[in-house]
Amino acid sequence: MRFVFITIWMCISILVHGQQVDTTFVVKQVDSLVQISRKCILSNDFDKASKVASLAEQLALERLGKNSISYGNVCFIKGKLHYYKGELKETEKCYLEYSSILKHVSGEDNMDYAWSLDDLGQLYDVMGQFEKAEPLFIKSGLIIAQLRGKNHPDYAWSLNDLAIMYRNMGAYEKAEPLYLEAKSIRENALGKNHPDYVWSLNNLANLYNFMSAYEKAEPYYLTSIKLWEKLDGKESTNYATGINNLASLYFNMGVFDKAEPLIIESCSLREKLLGKQSVDYAGSLNNLASLYLKTGQYQKAEPLFIEALTLREKIFGKVHAEVANSIGNLGLLHENMGNYKKTESLFLEAKSIWEQTIGVDHPEYAASVFNLAHFYLKSNQIIQAEPLILSALTIREKLLGKEHPDFLESQRLLSKLYLLQGRIHEATTLLEAVSRQQETELLKATKYLSEYELSQFIDAYQNQEDELCAYNYSCPSNSNCSVSNPLAMIAYDRALFYKGFLLTSAIRLRNLAELTEASKAIYIRLKSYHRRLASEYALPINERTEVAELEDSANAIEKELVYTVSGYSKNVQQLKWQEVKKALQKNEAAIEFVRYEFNFPKATDSIMYVALLIKENASAPILISMFEEKSLDSLLLSKSERKADYVNSLYSLSDRGAIAIEAPKKSLYELLWKPIEKELVGIKTIYFSPSGLLHRINLDAIPLSETETLADKYQLIEFGSTRQLVVPTQIKIVNNDAVLFGGIQFEQDTAIQNNEPLIASRSRGELSFNSIDSTLRGGSWNYLAGTELEVNAIEKMMRTAGLKTNIKKGYNATEEAFKNIGVNNSNAPKILHIATHGYFFQDLKESRQSSVDSRQDVSVFKMSEYPMLRSGLIMAGGNAAWQGKQTLDGREDGILTAYEISQMNLSNTELVVLSACETGLGDIQGNEGVYGLQRAFKIAGAKYLIMSLWQVPDKQTSLLMTTFYKKWLEGKMTIPDAFHAAQKELREVGLDPYQWAGFVLVE
Repeated sequence: MRFVFITIWMCISILVHGQQVDTTFVVKQVDSLVQISRKCILSNDFDKASKVASLAEQLALERLGKNSISYGNVCFIKGKLHYYKGELKETEKCYLEYSSILKHVSGEDNMDYAWSLDDLGQLYDVMGQFEKAEPLFIKSGLIIAQLRGKNHPDYAWSLNDLAIMYRNMGAYEKAEPLYLEAKSIRENALGKNHPDYVWSLNNLANLYNFMSAYEKAEPYYLTSIKLWEKLDGKESTNYATGINNLASLYFNMGVFDKAEPLIIESCSLREKLLGKQSVDYAGSLNNLASLYLKTGQYQKAEPLFIEALTLREKIFGKVHAEVANSIGNLGLLHENMGNYKKTESLFLEAKSIWEQTIGVDHPEYAASVFNLAHFYLKSNQIIQAEPLILSALTIREKLLGKEHPDFLESQRLLSKLYLLQGRIHEATTLLEAVSRQQETELLKATKYLSEYELSQFIDAYQNQEDELCAYNYSCPSNSNCSVSNPLAMIAYDRALFYKGFLLTSAIRLRNLAELTEASKAIYIRLKSYHRRLASEYALPINERTEVAELEDSANAIEKELVYTVSGYSKNVQQLKWQEVKKALQKNEAAIEFVRYEFNFPKATDSIMYVALLIKENASAPILISMFEEKSLDSLLLSKSERKADYVNSLYSLSDRGAIAIEAPKKSLYELLWKPIEKELVGIKTIYFSPSGLLHRINLDAIPLSETETLADKYQLIEFGSTRQLVVPTQIKIVNNDAVLFGGIQFEQDTAIQNNEPLIASRSRGELSFNSIDSTLRGGSWNYLAGTELEVNAIEKMMRTAGLKTNIKKGYNATEEAFKNIGVNNSNAPKILHIATHGYFFQDLKESRQSSVDSRQDVSVFKMSEYPMLRSGLIMAGGNAAWQGKQTLDGREDGILTAYEISQMNLSNTELVVLSACETGLGDIQGNEGVYGLQRAFKIAGAKYLIMSLWQVPDKQTSLLMTTFYKKWLEGKMTIPDAFHAAQKELREVGLDPYQWAGFVLVE
């Protein structure tokens, strides 16, 4: 990968092996000096090591001659000294002479000669000269097998070293069976509590880490760490190595909050055990700095990189691979900080050192070439960039293969170069290949990563999406492309794949888990952990005791489930834009709205929006440039409360609310719809998927004139992704039931007995919240008289229409009653109507590293870092918990969070109506859309969802709902038609947008 290098430590066979010891006094003197030199090398005292080795060489030559074993030992220790100083060519000379002496004096059929071949193979491996290394390892292994047998631990060492070479050259399919065989030999010969066996586990994990087979790497790392702790304790260098390597896995996966504490712990241990002048400590500093670089914490990264570089230069000298690594990382840091003069010189210096130390046929040299090429392209030095990109691509293809992430990264950079040069066809071919491979990797990740881990993993692709859309955004002004260009096809395909990817994975997992009794049992265990987590998350931070343990357990159970569930490993159906086109009828269109950072050809602070539009008769998607997010930012983000005057100004022509940057005032129509409208001639029905701030806009309500809105001109149907046209939401309606909640009493009444048994696992016990806060800013939730009238009127219509109704009012509208829906294999109702208060809090954006004490006087529901807790519904008796009072013993607290709803089974529910305030809000997170109640009910399995974008008055909400049900149940309209007709009726009787436009329908 381009960004940084995380050091992975592995066990390779030691560079000095046992020798036959001469009995003469001179031999003892020479060997004694060799041992002293070796100790000096291990303590990084290279000057003293060199002096002692020179004395040993002089004595051996004068008294024993060049054809003595003792002189051979001197050659070897000199080679080792050169190796540690990064002088690999000199090392090669010494190792060759040592091996030649052994062959001449002792012959080939002895262990010393076999190990000399192995040592020479290790050197060529490091130098990237794999064609020289391979026959040496193979010959060494044959000699060891003949002398020791194939079940001996020495033969396992030989297999291990050959496997490391195959891993380094990218021949993973050759490395894996050798690692496994070495592990098996060690397990049988030495047992599972022997250090060599643990190193086998570690080396296997390293292999799978390099292969991006993270699902295989993690359990090996975790097992090896536990064994190191058992054998050596946590205060040991092996344990430090184990957690360092596990950190590298999480780093590669993009799960940085798991990687950071492990690297810090490893660094602290190495400083304590080895001292600040050690190679390992310098490596840990580099790793920690690399993580801070990757996460944009440049001020933390720079001093660590400099300290690591200083230590490595002191230990190894100026020309060494480790020094080149540090210099290259400093170059990346300065590039990201915008210090381009320093960047170029650092990259050139690193490239020169890599070439001197390991040659040009090596992945690290290719990485240094790639970094320099990327810099030149970024600074618009295209002529200098092209040959470097091609060179890196060629080396990586040869050494790593076409499926390796680094090769794909080189392809992507080359495609960017072609885009800048206007070579669209060549760029498109490359981007299609890269896209296919990345989708394959992400689909593989769904088999073993939990949703949280997937969210971290998928973030790594966001920058690539931004670059593709950024080029498309400027495409119409480019003479070499058109508004229906081939890159728009790729952009639409990627939107189909990535939008809602995690949501789709969560829904698919739930559905598949129902297929067998075994998977059901595991799924029930997983849900129980999530429910317990909900309880912990709801507690103030200083009262939480089990979060870390429960999170780890939930992750482990989820991985067990994805391994167990039959069919889960099959690929998600990968759709292309042509399939969406086939699903369209005449006069229909599909639109994917896309939000992205404008980072092409260089990074900016602008966030842009485009529309990708498909029509039934179109030859390709049409890309339409729309607006910069700042145009809506001041409109939507600066308003914490959506009051009537604000909403009415937004959705009326009299006061044009949205202000474009350095431009006259624009209406929502001019800003959001006018750029698209010219492509919609003859179109009546539009299926669309919003992105970013468009989730907070009701497109239906955008006015075209004083008497007409978009809903009058078009039938607008909102999807999470337009892939739903091809793969619709599947539900199985098994009853004609409806459950209604309304007229809820939010104060506790201790005199009322709870008649609702909690069938589902209890998710909260006693809570203690120190703050009193609500979206009403009054500290408590008021009784909504209109909701009782609403559910009474709706229930009457439902009974008339033949539905079986169950109404929950007053103190009976409890959280227990809600959570008992769909449990114990019972079917969820066809309709679920909830008339109550809803809440949503914006993310406080506080650092997770901030002190716990500073957050203790803030409501759990408001300050939680989990967006699915900052959104929810208020049920009976909810004011007590909201105000920080003690809740009734054995009862739920009445605060029903989105997180808890997401754990329910509503797969038989056709419609959920959230007749409450702000139920459509939530954190907007990249391709995944809104994290809040909307996501919760979709994960739970509901098909249609009606929800609100602002605080709609109680009376008008009731009027809208009763009008909707009348048109649906009595008028026999479809749910979408009935909803749009109800809003239109309220508008036509004179209600302003604040009173009718707050609700939206999402399928």
